[in-house]
Amino acid sequence: MKGLQPIAHAAQNADGSWRAPHPLAEHLTQVAKLAADHARRFGGEDWAYLAGLWHDLGKYRPSFQAYIRSKSGFERENAHIEGYNGRVEHSIAGAVHAINTLEETHGRLLAYLIAGHHAGLPDWNGDNSSLFQRLERARNDRHLQEVINANPPSHILNPKDLKSASRPKGEAKDLHLWLRLLFSCLVDADFLDTEAYMDPDSSALRRQWPSMDELLRRFTAYMEKLRTQVAKTAVNDLRARVLAQCIERAGMDRGNGLFSLTVPTGGGKTLSSLAFALHHAKVHGKRRVIYVIPYLSIIEQTANEFRKVFGEDVVIEHHSHLDPDKEDAASRLAAENWDAPLIVTTNVQFFESLHAARTSRCRKLHSIVDSVVILDEAQLLPPDWLDPCLAAIRALAAHYGVTFVLCTATQPAFRPREVNDRKFAGLSEVRELMQGGPHVQAPEELYEALERVQVHWPSMMAPQDWDAVAQRMAAHPQALAIVNRKTHARVLAEKLPGALYLSTNLCGAHRAERIDEIRLRLAANRERMQAGLPVCPLHVVSTQLIEAGVDVDFPVVFRSLAGLDAIAQAAGRCNREGRLNRGEAHVFVPPEPSPPGLLLKAEQATRELLALDAEPLLSPSMFDHYSRLLLAKVNSWDKANIRDLLMPGSQLEFRFREAAEKFRLIDDDGLPVIVRWGESPDLIDQLDAGKSNRWLLRKLQRYTVNAHPDCLRRLLAQGDVREALPGLYVQTNDLIYDETFGFLGCAKDATAYAAQDLVI
Repeated sequence: MKGLQPIAHAAQNADGSWRAPHPLAEHLTQVAKLAADHARRFGGEDWAYLAGLWHDLGKYRPSFQAYIRSKSGFERENAHIEGYNGRVEHSIAGAVHAINTLEETHGRLLAYLIAGHHAGLPDWNGDNSSLFQRLERARNDRHLQEVINANPPSHILNPKDLKSASRPKGEAKDLHLWLRLLFSCLVDADFLDTEAYMDPDSSALRRQWPSMDELLRRFTAYMEKLRTQVAKTAVNDLRARVLAQCIERAGMDRGNGLFSLTVPTGGGKTLSSLAFALHHAKVHGKRRVIYVIPYLSIIEQTANEFRKVFGEDVVIEHHSHLDPDKEDAASRLAAENWDAPLIVTTNVQFFESLHAARTSRCRKLHSIVDSVVILDEAQLLPPDWLDPCLAAIRALAAHYGVTFVLCTATQPAFRPREVNDRKFAGLSEVRELMQGGPHVQAPEELYEALERVQVHWPSMMAPQDWDAVAQRMAAHPQALAIVNRKTHARVLAEKLPGALYLSTNLCGAHRAERIDEIRLRLAANRERMQAGLPVCPLHVVSTQLIEAGVDVDFPVVFRSLAGLDAIAQAAGRCNREGRLNRGEAHVFVPPEPSPPGLLLKAEQATRELLALDAEPLLSPSMFDHYSRLLLAKVNSWDKANIRDLLMPGSQLEFRFREAAEKFRLIDDDGLPVIVRWGESPDLIDQLDAGKSNRWLLRKLQRYTVNAHPDCLRRLLAQGDVREALPGLYVQTNDLIYDETFGFLGCAKDATAYAAQDLVI
């Protein structure tokens, strides 16, 4: 390829003409600068610069230059080369060069980033795609020598300002996170520079977002307007005190660290935690607020509340059930790298990305640096994944300028401790925002002031049958029951004429519509009561998806025996606004215990508490006691040994890919089935017509349920479903999806928290 300028990319204009090719030296230099800019906030700019400078060094190989010209259609007549027969490896030459140029350890760290910038962070050893095997093949095939023979500019191959690299952040156990953040800087820079050449229209759409000061101005104006509109009640007075204290504590001297916000359900945690985040960001120069939520059943509720505060142009939702009609091009682009001031996402997206290997999952990670992260319902972090999750929180807070707020009514016992002769690393130096402040002296004060529900505990632990539970519910014109199994929910709902049923057997769009219906009927009944009219009967039977953060307000709630935190969350759906002198929450023992696993262990921990105290108070000290009991019952706080997989050996032998495959916050062996409900039949017709674009697939996600593989095989054999795309199935028999109970195709019981109820 002598005489031809080495190029990184080639593209056509809309009219079919070829634009000037993207010079390779320009691409490498620009990616190096962008990556360094990303990494400057955590002191890794020298590493990021070299990673960017060398990431596409292999594109200087003559075989790659022939490939890019032939594959793109640009200069095919000049692209012939002896022996060329397809795709050419270009990521590994820069990795070899890094090892040869720098000292061994530094070079190997860069090699992970460079070799993985397309395929994802590799394992050191194991199979043909591992870093060791790829390095050996590249050396044997003289990839780097081909690059050197092509005479790249000296300022790229051997930059003059090459100096000793800065020290990685944290301890050895944190090195994997530092590498992932550098990897994020590299791949985002590569994406952005490539996009600027290949797709300038999309590049131009990347929005200039409002500043944090502007967000704070909008928030303050909204809260002032809200203050003048809300009724003067004890609950609203308490919410105002919580809000004022969060604002007061936002200016504390430390610009990053760990905070907790412990407020009873209905105490205004969502807006108060946001107030703390915005004021804290202003004082300490944070770039964005990331609001992390456990369930899809509340993520849209929260995002919509934020839109009321800030307008439609600010909030970026990043989750699998987002309706693409709510997106515009700029918000979709911002979700790729979280380049926006306010992100709303879920535990799965946040924590799995922090342990990911794929470029698409890692690309956004550098945007977490210098941010405020609010973990809503922090008690719902799975106990068997606590070690890797809390380790990431500790490292981000200690070394990357991240402020975390653990926001919950049932604060878990995350302090370091010895548990059954095992050391629980936990989180140290967590400061409680409601402790010792000018407006609230302690969380216990709030719980006493906001005690608006009488909890009725079972006097004996004898199970009740569903007929008895149904009779107790029917005695109340409005009541909510929350149970631990979907089969239990259906059995109980069938015994209550006209009852509304909620579980993940309903597709996401169906669930959202049903929750809206519940809220509307509750509001209509409040109006009837104010007018002196009898209320219309409203009985709802749900799995646990309704209890953590879903904004409903019933006078009476029934709860199957479960973990104390779940019981407290269920009680939070009762008399939420304090309109009654006392609401009633009835805990009952169902005919069957909770399913094996975490739900059963949580129930057992509550039974132990009840053995000590027949009527325990829903108080911070009791939640701490319960949390310690539950921690002791968990076999492992790192059930896939993620920390071991990511601990560097003496030769920096990481297993990034294996860890990413094993780190799954929610065990999910289900496969997605698109059901026929709402507008989905029209969308299925579009899918069958071959219109499987991104918008359509995102739209269809709102109409999916998960089916167990055994169940799915049976449904396929019966002709009740068909495979529309590899791994994506469509309902064909109208009888297996019901307007009341949703998906009827699987008899296999499942717990309340299916993976489809979270972000993937």
